[in-house]
Amino acid sequence: MIIVGNALVSEDILEKKFECQISLCKGACCVHGDAGAPLEASELEIIEKELEHVKPFMGEEGLALLDAQGFHEKDRDGDLVTVCRPTGECLFVVYDEVGIAGCAIEKAYFDNKTWFRKPMSCHLYPIRAKQYGEYMALNYHHWNLCNDACKVGEEKKVPVYRFLKEALTRKMGPVWYEEFEAIAEAWAEREQ
Repeated sequence: MIIVGNALVSEDILEKKFECQISLCKGACCVHGDAGAPLEASELEIIEKELEHVKPFMGEEGLALLDAQGFHEKDRDGDLVTVCRPTGECLFVVYDEVGIAGCAIEKAYFDNKTWFRKPMSCHLYPIRAKQYGEYMALNYHHWNLCNDACKVGEEKKVPVYRFLKEALTRKMGPVWYEEFEAIAEAWAEREQ
């Protein structure tokens, strides 16, 4: 782990390579897992306020689940997550014409209907962020569903942190990202 500002950053974020290959995995991270997408407490009010803008992009099953259960719950560890369908998909999942899972929140965002892009945990993946006292721990999460992303990232030499520049900047701020990027570049030179 390295310390950057108030963050404890896993060395894997500097060393591992990653470039999402959604056309190959078909958005599997939105469909599989132990529970729904992790949510930050601050996101509950935001999503609640933005739901009317998101609903037109949701599928019937997601809307029915939203009406019956709401959009969030606590998982078995007591963490806030999105509600999932019985088949495993997050209630915000919508499929495109070739069967790729996408996010209704993000579709509304790209259609300029909401300012909120999607839950931070989704935007940051494969990085998982968790607050520990005054520090934010940023860890790389390897999932076999993303093997193609790792392979392509390795071929193109795209480090996880660079692939996730926008998400890390959103989470930690532009000043933090600039400092982190300088550290990452020095780290890479050291490793050569």
